[in-house]
Amino acid sequence: MPMIKPASIRDLKQRVNIVDVVSGVVTLRKAGASFKGLCPFHQEKSPSFHVTPDRGMYKCFGCGKGGDAISFVMETEHFAFTEAAETLARRFNIPLEYEDGGPTREERSLRQELYDLHELAAEHFHTALKGPAAVGTFMRTYWTEKRRFPLEVAEEFKIGAADETGGGLAAMLARHKFSEEAFRQCGLFFVREGVPFSLGALKPRFRGRLMIPIRDIQGRVVAFTARQTEITPADDPAREAKYVNSPETPIFTKGDLLFNLDRARKHVGSTPFVMVEGQLDAIRCWHSGLKSVVAPQGTAFTERQLNLLHRLNPRLECFLDGDSAGRKAAFRLLPLSLKTGLDVKFLLLSPGEDPDALFRDRGMAAYEDLRQHALDGITFACRALLPDPSKASAFERQEAMKQLFEIIAHSPSETALEAYLGQIQRELRLGRGLFTDFETFRRGARGVTFATDQDRRVTPDSGVTETYSPTGPEEHLLLLCLHHEELGAPLASLIQHDWTADESVAGRLLNRALAAFQDRDWPGRDEVMTLAHDDPAEQALLTKLLFVPPREDDPMKVANEGLRVLHQRFIRRQLDQIGLEIASIRPDSGADSSLVLRRKADLIRQSKHPPQLSAHQ
Repeated sequence: MPMIKPASIRDLKQRVNIVDVVSGVVTLRKAGASFKGLCPFHQEKSPSFHVTPDRGMYKCFGCGKGGDAISFVMETEHFAFTEAAETLARRFNIPLEYEDGGPTREERSLRQELYDLHELAAEHFHTALKGPAAVGTFMRTYWTEKRRFPLEVAEEFKIGAADETGGGLAAMLARHKFSEEAFRQCGLFFVREGVPFSLGALKPRFRGRLMIPIRDIQGRVVAFTARQTEITPADDPAREAKYVNSPETPIFTKGDLLFNLDRARKHVGSTPFVMVEGQLDAIRCWHSGLKSVVAPQGTAFTERQLNLLHRLNPRLECFLDGDSAGRKAAFRLLPLSLKTGLDVKFLLLSPGEDPDALFRDRGMAAYEDLRQHALDGITFACRALLPDPSKASAFERQEAMKQLFEIIAHSPSETALEAYLGQIQRELRLGRGLFTDFETFRRGARGVTFATDQDRRVTPDSGVTETYSPTGPEEHLLLLCLHHEELGAPLASLIQHDWTADESVAGRLLNRALAAFQDRDWPGRDEVMTLAHDDPAEQALLTKLLFVPPREDDPMKVANEGLRVLHQRFIRRQLDQIGLEIASIRPDSGADSSLVLRRKADLIRQSKHPPQLSAHQ
């Protein structure tokens, strides 16, 4: 793939606001000249993730991850460098220049092909729904009369229609010259194995179904959910399934996504997220004015999904169906919510009722009434397991306690555990023996790790407390180049390339920095990540040094000490080499050792006078 010109990368970084990039994944709050939020790379309750817009950098002082806008996209979306840069350029409408022209359609990465392919497929299905053909007429009637949604909502969510044959999709995509691998991996087709690849070898996965595009947090179509209808053909392998989802692909992992999160995240703040079970439930809530609604892909909630919500807003209302499946979903979600630190409330629907029907038939007032009677997670679990404790047998109490213990054991906080046990004690009307029973349960538990509050690292809200001490002369001098740029050119004039340990990360970076100063091509501190050459270790060290200023008050003193150590180390290596040369000279060889000895004496003299910066340089 053609390389992007370095000047174009610098322009991209200058024009992209890193706060806009990061806030697509993390809820950021102003903290002085920077912003902070919960780290997207590890689980935490107190924010230790900082974004500094004037430097275009981010840094987590909990896990150590850091970098610029491009590296953030690389980390969060698992892209290579060029793919991440192109993604940012498209997102912010910034043109890129390449060394040898732009990438051809054939040179796109598979992931980018799949993003493009899904956008075209979504448009294809949506056009079919709006069109004059029989499938469009049927699906519009189904949407407006059976589902009772206006067509404006179908337009907003790009709802589509797949006809009974699924015909036309493969041919349309083929005109855009997608690769064979993209067709095989997109999940929209069953591909016949053992036969040469052709359009005829592709069998559409979705036929005669209402098509709901699934978007990632960036708003890109990555998959589809397909609703069964009266025209779903009898030979559909999943004919009896009401909903069929895309299989997992390189751009779609169902446990990583929540339907409508790309829209809902813009409406949270004082408003919590609201979790419903299905996409049509979510669309109904959205249309009725509940804009912070999200839904999983099925009822299999994952820790990754809840961590994603927690980074954006720590409060969640669960608005699940009133049937047994809804209750089971709630019990799957509750332990994960305790583990991730989400503050969860449960809104209880009547048996057989779902959010779609509630909003359609009774409106927002009914929802607000449910909110008035919402239950926290532990109270919900207690009442669901033992609706009437006074009538429960000893066995029923024991079984309920066991299930409750298994739920609260996921909490990482001893303080929270004590509060949960007190709550269970009150709800089930139990004695103090409950606490002893829980300790017995914990000692016998297998496969559960019980962390304490002391085990968790806390970052004070007052700011960053971590300090960094550079190791070795290369890191000290590199730190000076970053924070005292006026010393860069003088240092470059004194330090020879072979003085530094080029096999080390700091050595490589220092040599590049000094070469840039010498060539008058220093990119400046804000663009210094270009020195890293896409190396994660180099990016990590630069980020660390950029975020933690040197503690030494006299930079000249530090510079001269670094020069002395580098120089002495170089001299020692040379003397060691000369020692080996002298030892290899045989006394009877007749070789003249005087030249080698003069070199040794000259090196010893040099060692006594290392180069130094003066105040006038």
